Amino acid sequence: MDFDFSSEQYLLRDTVRDLLRRECTPGAVRAAWASESGRSPERWRKLADLGVVGLTVAEEHGGAGMDEVDLVLILEEAGRSLLPEPLLETTAVGAPLLARSGSDTLRAEWLPRIAAGDATVTVGLAGSPYVADATADLVVLERQGALHAVTQDRLTLQPLRSVDRARRLFSVTAELGDDTLLSTSAAVARWAFDHAAAATAAELVGVAGAMLDMTVAYVKQREQFGRRIGSFQAVQHKLAETLLLVDSARSAVYYAAWALANDTPDASIAASVAKAYASDAERRANAEALQLHGGIGFTWEHDLHLWLKRGKALELQYGDADLHRRRIADWIYATAG
Repeated sequence: MDFDFSSEQYLLRDTVRDLLRRECTPGAVRAAWASESGRSPERWRKLADLGVVGLTVAEEHGGAGMDEVDLVLILEEAGRSLLPEPLLETTAVGAPLLARSGSDTLRAEWLPRIAAGDATVTVGLAGSPYVADATADLVVLERQGALHAVTQDRLTLQPLRSVDRARRLFSVTAELGDDTLLSTSAAVARWAFDHAAAATAAELVGVAGAMLDMTVAYVKQREQFGRRIGSFQAVQHKLAETLLLVDSARSAVYYAAWALANDTPDASIAASVAKAYASDAERRANAEALQLHGGIGFTWEHDLHLWLKRGKALELQYGDADLHRRRIADWIYATAG
């Protein structure tokens, strides 16, 4: 059994990392905070031209025909770069959900546009008080146990404020009917939630890894009492323990991606393990990064706060660590009985 990614998967990750280093700098993220839409059509187009947006769309619809394992490294890079655009909602959840449950007409209408970068799709699942990027061309909503695919002409949006202003959140009211119905299957809704949670976990690992790298670089240059603070054993222990959590979370995320791609019996639980572990790892990285940066870490001028706020927002998205631990406990009790 091969436990590593292929050279092609690593090459795609490195290509996306290089693109985001150029196109999604901290300055660009700050610009997203300040802009009306919070989105860059040019950056989205470049991701689409690279094949990233349509990565999970079948080749017959103009996509790459890849799966969750191919995508997980890209989502980690999206988290590392604080990508504002809805890659998670569109590529990790929305497009595969349309392919899985949409009618032939719906798939033919939307999947080629998604793969080409001409349309975005987002999801609003049960239990969430908001829908991220609800200005997308197509919004999949879970209402009263059913999933609906709704276009903008049948939506009323109320903007909500997020601690991370690069995130665009909305309260959504929709005109639903038989013509918007996508699925009434609880299994399909669970599939969507599992994919959303696992994808969020991948982004959390990217956010946590970026904060850890920033903090290691900072303690190597910051001096106190005539010594660089990175030489103090207490500081080293904090960073080593954080690294252990982040690397362990990364392993859990990678397994969840494999389990979802192969539809294993434990795929749903693997997604919850990944989300719980990644939320915990990010929370630890968040706290240690802020403490070890000292007073400068609180300031608007320092870029660290961009990662701190994205991490805090994603900790809660598609279930916090406690919710996912309850899912795991329920599964254990059910299988034991």
